[in-house]
Amino acid sequence: MAGNDWINSYLEAILDAGPALDDAKSSLLLRERGHFSPTRYFVEEVITGFDETDLHRSWVKAAATRSPQERNTRLENMCWRIWNLARQKKQLEGEEAQRMAKRRLERERGRREAVADMSEDLSEGEKGDVVTSDISAHGESNRGRLPRISSIDAMETWASQQKGKKLYIVLISIHGLIRGENMELGRDSDTGGQVKYVVELARALGSMPGVYRVDLLTRQVSSPDVDWSYGEPIEMLTPRDSEGLMDDIGESSGAYIIRIPFGPKEKYIPKELLWPYIPEFVDGALSHIIQMSRALGEQIGGGHPIWPVAIHGHYADAGDSAALLSGALNVPMLFTGHSLGRDKLEQLLKQGRLSKDEINMTYKIVRRIEAEEIALDASEIVITSTGQEIEEQWRLYDGFDPVLERKLRARIRRNVSCYGRFMPRMAVIPPGMEFHHIVPQDGDMEGETEGNEEHPTSPDPHIWSEIARFFTNPRKPMILALARPDPKKNITTLVKAFGECRSLRELANLTLIMGNREGIDEMSSTNSSVLLSVLKLIDKFDLYGQVAYPKHHKQSDVPDIYRLAAKTKGVFINPAFIEPFGLTLIEAAAYGLPMVATKNGGPVDIHRVLDNGLLVDPHDQQSIADALLKLVADKQLWARCRQNGLKNVQLFSWPEHCKTYLSRIATCKPRYPHWQRGDDGDESSESESPGDSLRDIQDISLNLKFSMDGEKSMSTGNDNSLESEGNAADRGSKLENAVLTWSKGISKDARKAGSTEKADHHNRFPALRRRKHLLVIAVDCDSDTGLLETIRKIFEATEKGRSEGSLGFILSTSLTISEIHSFLVSGGLSPNDFDAFICNSGSDLYYSSLNLEDSPFVVDFYYHSHVEYRWGGEGLRKTLVRWAASINDKKAGNAEQLLTAAEQLSTNYCYAFKVHKPEMVPPVKELKKALRIQGLRCHAIYCQNGTRLNVIPVLASRSQALRYLYVRWGVELSKMVVFVGECGDTDYEGLLGGLHKSVILKGTCSSAINQLHANRSYPLSDVMPSDSPNIVQTTEECSSDEIRASLEKLGL
Repeated sequence: MAGNDWINSYLEAILDAGPALDDAKSSLLLRERGHFSPTRYFVEEVITGFDETDLHRSWVKAAATRSPQERNTRLENMCWRIWNLARQKKQLEGEEAQRMAKRRLERERGRREAVADMSEDLSEGEKGDVVTSDISAHGESNRGRLPRISSIDAMETWASQQKGKKLYIVLISIHGLIRGENMELGRDSDTGGQVKYVVELARALGSMPGVYRVDLLTRQVSSPDVDWSYGEPIEMLTPRDSEGLMDDIGESSGAYIIRIPFGPKEKYIPKELLWPYIPEFVDGALSHIIQMSRALGEQIGGGHPIWPVAIHGHYADAGDSAALLSGALNVPMLFTGHSLGRDKLEQLLKQGRLSKDEINMTYKIVRRIEAEEIALDASEIVITSTGQEIEEQWRLYDGFDPVLERKLRARIRRNVSCYGRFMPRMAVIPPGMEFHHIVPQDGDMEGETEGNEEHPTSPDPHIWSEIARFFTNPRKPMILALARPDPKKNITTLVKAFGECRSLRELANLTLIMGNREGIDEMSSTNSSVLLSVLKLIDKFDLYGQVAYPKHHKQSDVPDIYRLAAKTKGVFINPAFIEPFGLTLIEAAAYGLPMVATKNGGPVDIHRVLDNGLLVDPHDQQSIADALLKLVADKQLWARCRQNGLKNVQLFSWPEHCKTYLSRIATCKPRYPHWQRGDDGDESSESESPGDSLRDIQDISLNLKFSMDGEKSMSTGNDNSLESEGNAADRGSKLENAVLTWSKGISKDARKAGSTEKADHHNRFPALRRRKHLLVIAVDCDSDTGLLETIRKIFEATEKGRSEGSLGFILSTSLTISEIHSFLVSGGLSPNDFDAFICNSGSDLYYSSLNLEDSPFVVDFYYHSHVEYRWGGEGLRKTLVRWAASINDKKAGNAEQLLTAAEQLSTNYCYAFKVHKPEMVPPVKELKKALRIQGLRCHAIYCQNGTRLNVIPVLASRSQALRYLYVRWGVELSKMVVFVGECGDTDYEGLLGGLHKSVILKGTCSSAINQLHANRSYPLSDVMPSDSPNIVQTTEECSSDEIRASLEKLGL
């Protein structure tokens, strides 16, 4: 096995030291017998799949021991350690089998329940039968995934169709060091292929017709440990080759890297430590996007903001961020995982070296997986590089089921209700490459053309001589492998295949480009183990003069290495056990190199398109040798593979990638802030926009008789399918159009009145727009009495600002608006003491009314249309009722029910349940999992000491409501102060972090609330920044004086 060959050789040597175990008289008691003889079982069966770094150290010590008795004792210990590994392996296999069986049962149960709800007869497309080999699981022909642009004319025709579009696209890649030129790829684990991919994608998109601007958002790093360029706020990406494509040159057009400051200042930290600072990034990115949308609107939009056509997150951290930004702006989201947490967790658990807790401590893997699930909840499209990524990696997630996805897609095509269920579309779009600078090698080592005065021969690149010095005959065809010395890359099997095939050794040389190294002792233990194995194999097969393994090469040398291999009529090989994509295969094809590649993963799709080589089983050493020998020996086959690669490789160009990418975006239903969509050409400036008049909203809401308890006078949301355009949504649409028509009419009248209306200006908008600071009371107290006492303390601490009108207040709670009204009346407070009310855990937003005698509250219609995306409506409600019944049957039996539906507390966008025994109900993560498996997207929140369960839209939350106020009314998030307790409802974590300030009031929560967080998926430290200057805490007493002092610390 790759990476463990030292064990093979060591144990084989040990085998020679004494009789075999099948000797009836032999004994395992090595101390007594003085010799050791394990069988090949340990080599071939036991240790396969393990990283035996510690075992290797033991062998080194044993080998260095001169005393035969001590040596045998050490070898005995090693034998028992191997036996223990065998037991551990069986245990891990058993645990994995149990996990897979449990997951399969959960999937099947969720699928059955979903199909039972969707009562229409199933068509053939919905039955989930196994598809034929030429059709992917998502209804697309594998060969049709990459429609080829066969000529320049075809590209020009497509480009002409895009003219007139002026798209704004936002890409997000948070971690690593990102810049447009001289990328430091490989500097650390965070600055790798993803960095190159997102930069080149942004650059290529910025050059495409119809795309006006592309922003790549990342972290600003102003650390002395890194180059100063990473601290620059803006960097323009100059296009590589934009001739004929980039027609829309404007003031802000093109592609840019935008660096958002967040996290520890002057410190570069790894991605695993960035999680607590994600909200801060989101707030900073939101500010940039709003400013840029308005600027673009002034330049090319006729005064109307140009909102992003899509926000695309790359990797889990950016996926989490993109989901929040997509929800705050109500625009479509795309996601690319690059590397997936569940797959990594499975691999680490299989190794058996770390427990799940240790893995999570090191990699924050649970937080990462939840971020990927959130990205699935919010994404319109998930872009993958290969079909293998969908079938073998994404299907591990609760939020994606290929079988259920096919059923839902078939129903949508037939315009049949999906009952609120949704699966994101998976789109296979291989990464692009730059080919304009690549010139395939036409000469060969035997027939090199001589230079003349007009075209002198350029000197050979330095790297050629570095490689050639290893070879006795450097003119032989070169077999090239370009990979890190990682066990997964399977380099040792390649060396064995080469060493054991005499015909191959006689015909070709082998070049191994295994990264850069100073010394073997300075490498990681895993990498050094692989390199040592390679060196021993070279010695074992006497491959000196036939294998090259240079210590150093620069990134700029890689093209020259490809050229050298092509010049010698060589072959490129990728023998990895599993290759997620295989970008090096495309690079090699561009230089005219045929390929031999693993049949596991992305190379299958690449080979299907390029048809320029052979696929092999990476575990079959003979198969690897035969494939290499066939290509090297058969010159006609070599030439045909080379020609196919050069002809088809343009399918992987960036223009082709971007064409497919933009066509996918075009299938997304356009979404943007609803109050911005005036179409009469009469929309006014920000300060007097038709949607910005509170009086207009109030007047129409009173005419439509909205009640304080949010009775269901509108539709129950959309079903996330084509039927959402039907009758249910029509009612909401007519209502919304009525509001727009009414408000526009009033706004136009107001503009005609001119300056005579200026005196009434302050009454036209919510009072919160006039405030210098907003104080958000989001304390989840044990009782109404505790909340009332907290409010009075805060009011007392801020009496001066309240009286002056510089401070405004927002009440953010899980209560309904009716309960809030009763609470205010019983506590002697007035609705006008607050500027806004975030109710039902963030699913509803109200403002205090200008006319208390008519109605004390005014609902924000646009907030509902802002958060209703993917709201499951009646289908979700039925599923929740069924889930509650199953919990009652399972845990309560004939006793008192644990959960009951609370119709009087429910609204259009919040389904409430009363929890009678909080200690017996499942944790939130289990409910989320059950709903995701069925394709239902929402937030489930235990609140009010665990006595209530609120289920709200996936884009709604108390923290997102604050971002909505910023987008809607321009209230700066940095001017907000959020008061919270030490803990709270299960959405508590969302209120911490970000640009707003936070005051943690100690002593305001009970142990019952603490219990709600006991089953948290990940620790609070993964989401709460411990060193943030924006967070202060009071003492247990929490007096008004302490609150005043805390506000002074925050600059108020």
